[in-house]
Amino acid sequence: MVKVRQDQPLHGDGSVNLDVWLRQLQEINPNFDLGRLRDACDLAEKAEERAVVTNTAWPSGRSSFRTGLEMADILSELRMDEEGIVAAIIYRAVRENQITLNHVRKQFGKPVADLVEGVMRMAAISNVRRSDAPVFGEQKDQLEQAKMLLIALVDDVRVALIKLAERTCAIRTIAKDQPAKRARLAREVMDIYAPLAHRLGIGQLKWELEDFAFRYLEPLAYKRIATLLDDTRSGRQDYLDRVIATLNHQLKVINVKAELDGRVKHIYSIWRKMHRKGIEFSEVYDVSAVRILVPADNDCYQVLGVVHNLWRNLPHEFDDYIASPKENGYRSLHTAVIGPENKVLEVQIRTFEMHEKSELGVCSHWQYKSTGDTDEPVAYRERIEWLRQILDWREELGEVAGISKELLDEISLDRIYVFTPEGHVVDLPPRSTPVDFAYRVHTDVGHKCRGAKINSKIVPLNTSLKSGDQIEIIVGNDVEPRREWLHAHLGYVSTSRARAKIQSWFGLRTKRKNTEEGKQLLNSELYRLGVDDLDLDSLAVKLQYKKSNEMYAAIGAGEVNVIHVVEAAVQLVEVGLKEKQLSLLLSEDEAGDGNELLIEGLGGMAYTLAPCCHPVVGNSIVGLTNEKGGVDVHCQECLQALESVAHGRLIRLDWRGEVALTLPVSIEIQAYDRRGLLHDISGVVMGEETNVTAMNMYKNMPNNHVTISMTIEVTTIYSLLRTIEQIELLTNVISARRLDNS
Repeated sequence: MVKVRQDQPLHGDGSVNLDVWLRQLQEINPNFDLGRLRDACDLAEKAEERAVVTNTAWPSGRSSFRTGLEMADILSELRMDEEGIVAAIIYRAVRENQITLNHVRKQFGKPVADLVEGVMRMAAISNVRRSDAPVFGEQKDQLEQAKMLLIALVDDVRVALIKLAERTCAIRTIAKDQPAKRARLAREVMDIYAPLAHRLGIGQLKWELEDFAFRYLEPLAYKRIATLLDDTRSGRQDYLDRVIATLNHQLKVINVKAELDGRVKHIYSIWRKMHRKGIEFSEVYDVSAVRILVPADNDCYQVLGVVHNLWRNLPHEFDDYIASPKENGYRSLHTAVIGPENKVLEVQIRTFEMHEKSELGVCSHWQYKSTGDTDEPVAYRERIEWLRQILDWREELGEVAGISKELLDEISLDRIYVFTPEGHVVDLPPRSTPVDFAYRVHTDVGHKCRGAKINSKIVPLNTSLKSGDQIEIIVGNDVEPRREWLHAHLGYVSTSRARAKIQSWFGLRTKRKNTEEGKQLLNSELYRLGVDDLDLDSLAVKLQYKKSNEMYAAIGAGEVNVIHVVEAAVQLVEVGLKEKQLSLLLSEDEAGDGNELLIEGLGGMAYTLAPCCHPVVGNSIVGLTNEKGGVDVHCQECLQALESVAHGRLIRLDWRGEVALTLPVSIEIQAYDRRGLLHDISGVVMGEETNVTAMNMYKNMPNNHVTISMTIEVTTIYSLLRTIEQIELLTNVISARRLDNS
């Protein structure tokens, strides 16, 4: 049955008597610094008083201060450390914007602020559970998303415990809320937080959360079972008293010191058994149980012999969780016997230590480290890994989705979990951008994407996302993706899904428009490289197109990367780049013919560079064995490689460092001068890990026009173009292009 909470001690005027409350807290943990805890209480109480005056108090009408004290009461019973108690006291005030995290950090230190921030991030799980609608047109299970999000966000077991306490307080106080709100919270507790308490082995919270949730999800069934339990309470208690007296007498005979207690099965547990076995309440014979606590493991088996000598045990109703503990660490002996009056009786036998762990779980043995520099990084990582193993639903998800363990091992399981403005969770690969997110939401959202906000701040579309970010896509009226999104060196797109959607859109456009845009795009890139005199028809033939227009159309449709065309052009006009390690691609004739030293991990096998994705030096690459006994080298994100994984074995590959030779290249920048211009240009060069060997600047004072000449060291045309295009994106920059070194 649900637990009746203990009210805080009050003064005559109804305010909390903090002196008494703090003394009660110190009785549980004498090491608490009561002065620090009082400071937290004073901060939370005064913040709430200010919020009431300014009409910004918690909209629910509940007290954020009292809720903080109640959370602290729950956590003190779970042996939470001082930092966790302080975080619990002030959490709700921070959540309601009555106190800032910066204030918490200054007054109580970074560890407390990190705990509060971690619990606030977990609040996003509630948003996930508020919608049962399909996510972005896909029937993705919101429950599984919430579980994955939990794994991604929790990096300290105390965060999970504080959140459990907060949800316990929430479900204790929703009796007067709207039915829909009660049902939503109850479902969240039943799906996420009761299982979390179970995985952490905290029995006393698990049962309370399950019973409360059941009360609001199945009110008629709950009331019926509760009434039946009340009707039999008196007779059941008399029966348990007689059983306990008999057992006490027998245990004294064998000189075993024990504590015995009679208990009633929890309401949800009773209902679940009735539902699972299709029986009525009168057929649930183990409604009552006796728990026997003894000092040592051997005593457990000795007491078990006494019980079985007194009463006949039921076949198949004995479980030895001492020899074979449950996954969450639970240990005990369970048996069912035909007791007095031929009634079925459940008996649980465990040591005092086992009982403590069954009630407190992880909290019974978790040793929190002290604050400050004494926290060893290795120990901290071990703590995180241990927690995530407890919470890890990933293996279950793989089995549900029908994904083989081998494939999960081959493909990285690292994911990031971000939110839509409505609170839906979207999982993406690491290094994903707002453009990847937009196409993950919906193809049209991707096509219309014109900007993005991360956590309410406008950011560039090639910004990398991280777990916990909330992403808002700014869309325009025109359904038209940007061509530059396909340029790998600009970093707008990371996922093969988004890239395929963009390529498909351009592929459906008219050939004339593709030709015009492809020609413009190629000429722009050639201008940046200083390639002015070129026979474009010869270039088309070199790339196996009949005419230059076919080549332009392929560029415009996204069928060929403009970088590959530029590299071929550089070779054709012999600008002297290829001989000095500025070649963007390795030709298929060169691949596997003495060039094995360029790639590590081949094990002596011949290789070819896949024409579908054209891997270049610097790309992350994988190998896929082929029928000829060789290896096809693909970009790691290549969709064709992932689709073909069933026909070959994936091999991890890397480029050898010896190919990263450099060549000095001169570039010229035209711009209008402004404060910080050179600083921003230098920032781009540093960000691209490019070295500057010379720089000269000429300024035309009347029109504020400047010409900047730079010599930089690059390894590939790919890196050169990326540096030039990043410079052109800077404010006041008119153009940037390569100069002829001769």
